[in-house]
Amino acid sequence: MALGRYNRVDNNNNKSSSYCSTVTIVIFMGLCLVGIWMITSSWVVPVQNGDDPAEEKKNQLKDQVETVIVDSNDRDNKPQFEDKPNDLRKDGPEKNLDVSLAKDKGKANLAAEENQEKTEEAKWDKSKKDNQQFNSVGGEKNVYNSENLGGQGSENNNEKPHSIKDDKKSGSDYAEKKGDESTSRTYGDKVDKNDDKVSDKRSADQVKKKSSNEDSPKGDKVFDKSFVDKVKKSSNEVFPKGDKVDKNNDNGFDKSSDSQVKKSSNEDAPKGDKVFDKSSDDQVKKRSNEVFPKGDKVDKNNDNVFDKSSDSQVKKSSNEVFPSVAQSELLNETMIQNGSFTTQAAESNKEKNAESSSNSSSKDYSWKLCNSTAGPDFIPCLDNCEAIRNLPTNIHYEHRERHCPEVPPTCLVPLPEGYKFPIEWPKSRDKIWYKNVPHSKLVEFKGGQNWLKITGDYLTFPGGGTQFRRGALHYIDFIQKAVPDIAWGKRSRVILDVGCGVASFGGYLFERSVLAMSLAPKDEHEAQVQFALERGIPAVSAVMGTKRLPYPGTVFDIIHCARCRVPWHIEGGKLLLELNRLLRPGGFFLWSATPVYQLKAQDVEIWKAMIEQTKAMCWELVNKTSKEPINKVAIATFRKPTSNECYEQRSQQEPPLCPESDDPNAAWNVPLQTCMHKVPLDPSERGSKWPEEWPARLEKSPYWLLSSQVGVYGKAAPEDLAADNEHWKQVVTKSYMQGMGINWSSVRNVMDMKAVYGGFAAALKDMNLWVMNVIPVDSPDTLPIIYERGLFGIYHDWCESFSTYPRSYDLLHADHIFSRVKKRCNFVAVVAEVDRILRPGGKLIARDDVETITELENMVRSMHWEVRLSYSKDKEGLLCVQKSMWRPTEVETLTYAIA
Repeated sequence: MALGRYNRVDNNNNKSSSYCSTVTIVIFMGLCLVGIWMITSSWVVPVQNGDDPAEEKKNQLKDQVETVIVDSNDRDNKPQFEDKPNDLRKDGPEKNLDVSLAKDKGKANLAAEENQEKTEEAKWDKSKKDNQQFNSVGGEKNVYNSENLGGQGSENNNEKPHSIKDDKKSGSDYAEKKGDESTSRTYGDKVDKNDDKVSDKRSADQVKKKSSNEDSPKGDKVFDKSFVDKVKKSSNEVFPKGDKVDKNNDNGFDKSSDSQVKKSSNEDAPKGDKVFDKSSDDQVKKRSNEVFPKGDKVDKNNDNVFDKSSDSQVKKSSNEVFPSVAQSELLNETMIQNGSFTTQAAESNKEKNAESSSNSSSKDYSWKLCNSTAGPDFIPCLDNCEAIRNLPTNIHYEHRERHCPEVPPTCLVPLPEGYKFPIEWPKSRDKIWYKNVPHSKLVEFKGGQNWLKITGDYLTFPGGGTQFRRGALHYIDFIQKAVPDIAWGKRSRVILDVGCGVASFGGYLFERSVLAMSLAPKDEHEAQVQFALERGIPAVSAVMGTKRLPYPGTVFDIIHCARCRVPWHIEGGKLLLELNRLLRPGGFFLWSATPVYQLKAQDVEIWKAMIEQTKAMCWELVNKTSKEPINKVAIATFRKPTSNECYEQRSQQEPPLCPESDDPNAAWNVPLQTCMHKVPLDPSERGSKWPEEWPARLEKSPYWLLSSQVGVYGKAAPEDLAADNEHWKQVVTKSYMQGMGINWSSVRNVMDMKAVYGGFAAALKDMNLWVMNVIPVDSPDTLPIIYERGLFGIYHDWCESFSTYPRSYDLLHADHIFSRVKKRCNFVAVVAEVDRILRPGGKLIARDDVETITELENMVRSMHWEVRLSYSKDKEGLLCVQKSMWRPTEVETLTYAIA
């Protein structure tokens, strides 16, 4: 705001014959002017330091954080986020981090009254630029801030907050207080309509700050901020029932004009620590109900985040609860290392050449709609028609394998006509919307086998399959009765279902506490994996062809094939040897196919070849059942050996043992090998023992994870794992469940894009959902640990598309993956891939450095996604966004994807 105006007393123009009269008049006029100024204005002229303005601008933080103002009535409200004191950084003083949305316009001095009009005009222009920077892509930010001005953070929400009057202290006083936190949060969910009042008034002298910080450590800066323009946003996205968004929530801030900011000098503040204070002659209002009710609704009348009022005292909550972003929590990305774990890229040595990094944080994004033969079902690495046409042969299913385009697509995949938000689990196991997966060929092919049917607007799934037409549960119990050692949900927890069809087997295994990785190619059995994912059953599109499956060795408790049409017996049993690599020593292979129980000539021949092959591999035929009366099928069960004795006693070394140099865990783009790996015998080696029974194996550190090994975060591996597990429990419980406004009952298919130890998935174990844990090929290879814990996952290179259909997942979790990926990939293409695999209405939770989070937020806003939460602290950011139904109108034809 402008200073109170007054006429200057010019001694040259007021000559007096009397020296005393002159002095008296000057003193009197000065006192009057001071009194008028104190009454009419609570703002003072900024005191600039002598530093270069450009250098000052360069040193401003990038984190976007404001100050939370809480009604005194709000102190009893349930808080949303929590940073416990013992979780905070222990390697240095706690830092107050705010992000300045204002930029210095040059030097100023205490004689601002001499150029009052210029100063006022510059301040107006500066504030306008601030709002443009804050809301660069359009769209609203509802910003809540918490700053314990000059005082220790209270551990009781009922403790009286500090007023600005009590906080006339130097910048160093702020920085060294434990309770001082500056945070920024953006919400798109329901807020209480009745909590828009601030009870206390602020007098003019309460907003004054010291203009000098003589006692402050070097580098500490104190800023005042004001916003001039009202920030507006309109949102037309459609969200699923229960996730409504306020369409009238237009204003982020009300105008604050005719003000100037007093800034303290910064000679002695600690480097990098900036503390900001907002003072205004306007009363500041805040919506106080920060706990999102079930249903993710937003107050439709909630138009303003900050409203104007005059001369009001500002209060803050004494114990605001925040997400655990700023905590070191053993998870500071700068501390991450490979430890004792190699990377999948190093093991396989088959990574694609990295795409050039994209530096597009400040540019506008122009999205186009992908035009391909696959249309709404486009999978870039499986629908590369040009590469498939140029294959020399497809005898080994090469045309079903991954063939990624040299330049990944940056366009968005269209939605099927009439697409609806998916039916929630568990109803989705039995029926889905037909228009979401509008394919009827499989109904014609498999209708007699009770796979699926078209029933009105739905595709229904009676729970059958080729080998269990009368229901999967009966088939599952039949297996248990035939082989009691299987012990579903205890000894046997993680299985691989090859040739899964619509994955009814895996879908019903959830009732036995079993996770099934269902696998099937994208072939003439139209969209079978897509049916599975739409039903809420984990599945990936893959084929047993010429390359290893993207899983580590010896991780599956059981591998199942129910008439999966895989020729196990040919070419020296090469495909069966791949199962041998994946199966744990002592694990079972369940084979339910016609050669097991039919006497046709071809079936008899295949059965004979399978017996010879499995005998050469030292697999034991545990049981071959007779036909069970209901489904009228039989099952053969084989067990992999637990020692090398059989291998050594074979008269013929066929198939041969793999050389010591062959790593069974190398799986990314590695050709199949016609050999077998020895069974580990060292008690400290993975595979020498069976894991703990479920659920004990989830929490207990694997026996082969040794204290002599260095974990990903630098501690001893078992301690590293335990700390990671505890960290994600806190984050999920305190932040994700309470503070994101997510209706978790609608979340079923979840992916962790960089899972490390699987701690995020473990924290969700009691939820009615499943998590696909992805280990990037250039990250420490911790996927065996995830499987040992009774979870599952897959290797992947995020510079390429994932082997899944569009609209597969309800929630994606990205913990410090984007900042790594964008160094070697096209970041825009990665975000387009995120859009492809996430369902409309689905959520993305991203944790990363502020620069990356800001760039990501800009991109998703340009795709008309709803920003539910945006938070930053200590140069770390947290973003929660929700995908909309929006699709661009301009089309991009992908020539390589046209058949």
